[in-house]
Amino acid sequence: RSLTSGSILGFCRFCTVKYNTSISELDNMFVHLTNVSIQKHGDEYNDSHGGKWTVENLRLFIEGTRGKEAADKLFDDMHWQIVHSLKAVQNVMSSDKHCYECYGYDIIIDNALKPWLIEVNASPSMAHTTPSDRIMKSSLINDIINIVLPPSGYPDVKWNKSPSKEVLGKFYTLYDEELAAAEARGERDT
Repeated sequence: RSLTSGSILGFCRFCTVKYNTSISELDNMFVHLTNVSIQKHGDEYNDSHGGKWTVENLRLFIEGTRGKEAADKLFDDMHWQIVHSLKAVQNVMSSDKHCYECYGYDIIIDNALKPWLIEVNASPSMAHTTPSDRIMKSSLINDIINIVLPPSGYPDVKWNKSPSKEVLGKFYTLYDEELAAAEARGERDT
């Protein structure tokens, strides 16, 4: 069974200086680059949050400022970007049942709440710069381990790798190819 899973664990990075299109700001790295390695040298950098929000906080902000429908559409659009990007390379990805991958997606969101896929990182960094960053990444690692190991905690080649919903943690299914194929054929389990 081929499932594409996503996690609500993640973060959003922000610049410490508000973006503008002025030519005089063209070389201002604090306006254009969200990397912590750059932002931490700016006068406005905040050590407590490191210029980051959790994805959950971003969703709450969008719901509060633009409405729930706009937030739902934005997150649905991002989910489909993830699904389509994985489907585009599925023939060159390893599909060994004894392996798994964790990808990090860099997506920029414009003023109209349109997400733009910038890049996909294989094995994204698990280094942390703030306490909340450490907690989020530790939770992500814990959820991955709970998913890839059988309930006994010992690898078993006979295990079918379909974990129960209780061990998914903050992961959820973005796309189920078997369910999509059944729906396309007019079949649907109820």
